[in-house]
Amino acid sequence: MAKSTGMGMFCHVSGNVVSNDIQSISKLSGGPAPIDVTGIDKFAHERIGGQRTGAISLTAFWNSTGAHPVLSPLPTADALISVGMPPAIGNAVANMVGKQINYDPSRAQSGDLLIGVDAMSNGFGLEWGLQLTAGTRTDVAATNGTAQDFGAVSTAFGLQAYLHVMAPFTGTDVTVKLQDSADNSSFTDIAGAAFAQTTAAPGFQRISISNAATVRRYVRAVTVTTGGFSSFTFACSFSRNPIAGQVF
Repeated sequence: MAKSTGMGMFCHVSGNVVSNDIQSISKLSGGPAPIDVTGIDKFAHERIGGQRTGAISLTAFWNSTGAHPVLSPLPTADALISVGMPPAIGNAVANMVGKQINYDPSRAQSGDLLIGVDAMSNGFGLEWGLQLTAGTRTDVAATNGTAQDFGAVSTAFGLQAYLHVMAPFTGTDVTVKLQDSADNSSFTDIAGAAFAQTTAAPGFQRISISNAATVRRYVRAVTVTTGGFSSFTFACSFSRNPIAGQVF
């Protein structure tokens, strides 16, 4: 794969598209938090991996009708922040469920009014995955999405998936689920990989399946409904696990 720039990226916060109001992303960090286990007989630190963690730091422009009403309330509930490479199925995206811990405006002498925002993971670490929608996708009826091709054999360690639902939502209900295939022709539902039914927007969800579950070569996002809908905009991505690990 060729090298690329960071131009054309996107940022979603709990079902809200705030990309145009974000000036920069200064941190996308994750992995196990290190635990210092250095003995007195050592001349350098020894560390082992601890609990998973994650952090995202961004700088937003002031927009009273854009990012401000999304970020300024500092909700105590969890948020889902997703930062992705240019919208395309299969492109990388970082997802993190966590707590927003600040909203700090700063007015420079030049007149710039910028806001610093930091979030820390809560219950899950930051996870890098792949887009199953090209940024956002708008369906007007039940739809089978385009599949992501891994170009390799199946994996046997499950997956985690993320969903942003953007307002407005017109209709009664819609459910997003993941399907897989070995040949990009015959698809079946991935057991446990269906998000809860959506009846309102905005919102977000995270799901995970057994770390012993097989995920085949092609994966797609599908929308289904029982009561009908005429407009549903969402973003979906997932992380297919290359090795067995703890599932949350």
